[in-house]
Amino acid sequence: MMGPKEMLAQKARAAYAPRAEEEPVLSPCISVCRMTPDRSHCEGCFRTIDEIRAWSKSDAPQRLAIWNALLERAGIAATAP
Repeated sequence: MMGPKEMLAQKARAAYAPRAEEEPVLSPCISVCRMTPDRSHCEGCFRTIDEIRAWSKSDAPQRLAIWNALLERAGIAATAP
């Protein structure tokens, strides 16, 4: 069974894969929606509350910036081309 980091790394590969311009950047949510005890970020997707709130209003470059930040937070190498 994969843990949150492995699931997130797998989803990151799909998020950074080439896509049509009109296709949205894949959400990092892995349905493990629980904040860390210090409330710094989600234990599943590693996004902060502000990043979670901003996601739906963010354009593709902003979403990729969120991906970069959460991957760094999770200690996962970014898979950008």
